[in-house]
Amino acid sequence: MTTKKQIQAAKANIKKAQKKWKEMSSHQRARAQPQGKDRAKPGTGPAAKFYRIEIRPSRQFSSFRTHDVGRKGNLERIAGHRASGSWDTQAWLVSKDIAHVTASGELVIDNETDRVALEKAVSGKIVQVKPGIFKARPVRNVPERIKPTAAMKRAQLANIKKAQLARRKPQSTKT
Repeated sequence: MTTKKQIQAAKANIKKAQKKWKEMSSHQRARAQPQGKDRAKPGTGPAAKFYRIEIRPSRQFSSFRTHDVGRKGNLERIAGHRASGSWDTQAWLVSKDIAHVTASGELVIDNETDRVALEKAVSGKIVQVKPGIFKARPVRNVPERIKPTAAMKRAQLANIKKAQLARRKPQSTKT
């Protein structure tokens, strides 16, 4: 049998907990749960449909957004929002339907368009860390003061030459 003092203490404890809960953000509430830290990352686990390629540590970001790149469900980019307000790629999710893992633990993308898209965002090999989780390095960010790079200048010259050749060719006239 509970006493009046115990009932009053329990009510006061509930009010304290409710007040603290209302002051917390949704992220803090999730962390307060016993299973909060052990939550699996999207696209991982044995029943997952994706391989996860981590580019930057998630601790650099405060929130995340996921969006499809190219065909729906094949390649997804996880963008992270930094405290400074900038957005950057945190990870990529690659469908298991369009990729496979070699015996050496390297991820190979079979789909040509998705492979080209990933090559623009990831430099070097994509190496396995855990089953379904891979690591890669991001492509080097070229500062604006260094642009145009030598490769950009070559591409611009090639485009100019193509345009000049196209103008020189006589157009066929229909009679």
